[in-house]
Amino acid sequence: MEKINFNNKIFISASNTENGEVNEETVFYYHQKDEYIWAEYYGGKIIKGFLVGYIQENGILNFHYEHINNKKIIRTGRCESEPKVLKNGKIELLEKWEWTNGDKTKGESKIIEK
Repeated sequence: MEKINFNNKIFISASNTENGEVNEETVFYYHQKDEYIWAEYYGGKIIKGFLVGYIQENGILNFHYEHINNKKIIRTGRCESEPKVLKNGKIELLEKWEWTNGDKTKGESKIIEK
């Protein structure tokens, strides 16, 4: 798989399952150093969020996230994101995630480079 550089990339939500809190108003600001990634995100139902993780040998992003929502509830979870470079050169991340607090449900989402 081609190595992708996520440093200084901005992503927006394209889809999410109903139990997720990220929506089309949420913006993600990614950073990368070597195989390590981190991001800040906010917008929509999210007041402030952070994620931290690494890129696996197979190119899949593995990370944990936490945010505070507009109901003043802190949510935590983990996610694996499969990157795909689209024909227009933009990056798409297909995500399988799960909450690690609250209802501990799972979901799927997609974010696309802005």
